[in-house]
Amino acid sequence: MTETVNHFINGKIVAGTSGRFGDVFNPATGERSRRVALADAGEVDVAVKAASAAFPDWAATPPLTRARVLFRFRELLDRHADEFARIVTDEHGKVLSDAKGSVQRGLEVVEFACGIPHLMKGEYSDNITAGMDLYSIRQPLGVCAGITPFNFPAMVPMWMFPMAIACGNTFILKPSEKDPSCPLRLAELMLEAGAPAGVLNVVNGDKEAVDTLLTDPRVAAVSFVGSTPIARYVFSTGSVNGKRVQALGGAKNHMVVMPDADIEVAAEALMGAAYGSAGERCMAISVAVPVTDRTANELIEAMVPKIKKLKVGPSTDNASEMGPLVTREHRDKVKGYVDLGVKEGASLVVDGRGFSVPGQPNGFFLGGSLFDKVRADMRIYKEEIFGPVLSVVRAKNFEEALALPSDHEYGNGVAIFTRNGDVARNFTHKVNCGMVGINVPIPVPLSFHSFGGWKNSIFGDMNQHGPEGVRFYTRIKTVTARWREGVNPRADFGMPLMK
Repeated sequence: MTETVNHFINGKIVAGTSGRFGDVFNPATGERSRRVALADAGEVDVAVKAASAAFPDWAATPPLTRARVLFRFRELLDRHADEFARIVTDEHGKVLSDAKGSVQRGLEVVEFACGIPHLMKGEYSDNITAGMDLYSIRQPLGVCAGITPFNFPAMVPMWMFPMAIACGNTFILKPSEKDPSCPLRLAELMLEAGAPAGVLNVVNGDKEAVDTLLTDPRVAAVSFVGSTPIARYVFSTGSVNGKRVQALGGAKNHMVVMPDADIEVAAEALMGAAYGSAGERCMAISVAVPVTDRTANELIEAMVPKIKKLKVGPSTDNASEMGPLVTREHRDKVKGYVDLGVKEGASLVVDGRGFSVPGQPNGFFLGGSLFDKVRADMRIYKEEIFGPVLSVVRAKNFEEALALPSDHEYGNGVAIFTRNGDVARNFTHKVNCGMVGINVPIPVPLSFHSFGGWKNSIFGDMNQHGPEGVRFYTRIKTVTARWREGVNPRADFGMPLMK
C-alpha cells in the first residue's frame, strides 16, 4: 500500500479525512513514491482551533524559555541534517550537496531566532514630563500561517515558523503538496524540543486549505513564498480579510558582466547560479547581461563547453551537479519555454531539451539551455521560467545594462561582476532591485539580515527573517505611565503636552 503523508495537528500525526489525495513523485525515477492527504476546510479548522488554544499560554511564556526550546530544536536539526537532506532530495530532486546547504540556511534562521529575548526588546523614555515615563513593548499577533513553495521544502518553512514561534505566536504551516514530508518531520522535532502541542501545526492541502487560512478571522498573519500571480492573490485576499501579509513572488534575476570582469570567474559564477538546483530557485540568475559584444562573445565562448559538460544525473549521485526538475508537468513547461524562445527568434546556443539520463528514462531531467541575442520584448525574457535556461541579453554600455533589471517587472535580486569599485557602487545605488550582489551571483542575505525583493517580487511592506521578521510577527504597544504621588485629579481638556 502506498505510504500517505498526513497532517500534524495539536502535537500528533492526524490522518486526512477529506478523501482527497495528491501524488508525490521521486523526480529522478518518475515513480510515485507516496501520496499526500489534502485537507478540507474542516480539517484546517481543527488546526486553527489547536493553534488558538495554545496561543495564550505560549505568548505568556517568557522569551528566554521560548529561546531555550529553539536552542534544543536547533541541536535536533543539526543532528538530523543528513536525514532532512535525503528527504529533500527524494521528493524535490536537488542534489544532496544543494539539499544539505538549504537545510543549513534554514538552521541559521533558527539560530537567529534563538536571540529573541534581545530582539523583542522595546524602547524606553524616562521622565518625559514630571513623573511620567513612555515605553514601547512588542507583543505577538496570535495564530500565524505560512504557505511555502516546492523548491525549498526545509529552508523556506524555517524562514517563517521559528521566527513566529520565537515571538510568541502559534503557527500553521501549509507546505507544497509536491514535497510535503520535510515539514512534517520538522514539526515532530519541534515537539521533541519542548514546544507545547498546538504551537506548530502542519496541514497539507491545495487551494481549499489556502483559501480557508486566508479568510479565517482567527488567523492574524500569513507569510507566503511562490509565484507572483499567487503572491498577489494571497496578499489581496489576506489583506481584505484583515490579516498582516508578506507575500514573496517571482523573479527574473540579472547578472551584469562588465568588460573589465574576469570572464572565467563570471562564467563559473553563472554556471552555479543559473543551473544549480535545475534553476528552481527564486534567486537563480536567469539573465546574463554582458556589456559590449566583445564581452558577450567571450562569456558565451567560456560557458558553452561548461554547459555541455554539466553533470546531470540522479540526485543521490555525488558526481551529479544538477538533478531532475520537480515534476513531469514542470519539466514539460520549462521545455516549452525553450521551444518558445526558438520561435521568438532568440539564438539557441546550447539545447538541453533532448537530454536523458542512462538507466532513468522516466526521470524528469533536462539539460542546461543557453540562449543568446534575447530581446527585452520576448516572453522568455519577461516571464519567470524557473528551470535550467539562461538568456543572454547584450548591452551596449553600462546605462543600458542598468536599465534592464531596473525596468523589469520583477525586482528580486541582481548581480554585477566588475573590478571597478566606482561602477559597482553606482550600480548598487541606482538599480531598482531589492537584493544586490557585487561579484556574488546569488546575493541571499544571511539570517540576521532580511530577505525580500522589490516591485512584483513582493507584496506587503516587510521582508522575511532577520529584523523585518521580528517586526512582522509582532505588533508594537506604546505605554505612557505616571506613578507620581499627589497628582492633581482635575480634568484637563487640552492636548496632552510635556511640561
